[in-house]
Amino acid sequence: MSAGRPLRVDADLEIPAGEIAVAYTRSGGPGGQNVNKVETCAVLRFSFASSRALREDQKERIRAALGSRITAAGEILVRADRHRERRRNEEEARERLAGLISRALAPRRPRRPSRPSRGAVERRLASKRRRSGVKQDRRAGGGEQER
Repeated sequence: MSAGRPLRVDADLEIPAGEIAVAYTRSGGPGGQNVNKVETCAVLRFSFASSRALREDQKERIRAALGSRITAAGEILVRADRHRERRRNEEEARERLAGLISRALAPRRPRRPSRPSRGAVERRLASKRRRSGVKQDRRAGGGEQER
């Protein structure tokens, strides 16, 4: 599939084809002569920082969620080289890019702090009392045992 079509991320977001650059390189790994001479690995570059399809709040969410995957130039790179055909690798890279952006933009549920159960609290306190008793017994009988 060509890079000449927009990338549908979800029902509300579509990235224009012009904002996604596609390059091809040689795939690594085993595969014989085909690997050494055919450029089937697809590399997608999406410069989300300069994208007109994304709002500023969406760009911030992507930056926060995908911080380690973003280059110094503000691009998201996706590389796919599993298949032998260029078209299938490009399609896989497009799907992975759409998935990355979709997950980054998904609203986060706020964390609700949990509380330990009453039984857990009682077990913890009983354990502390036991340990305290052991230490008190050692202190009380300190130097009586000599070897």
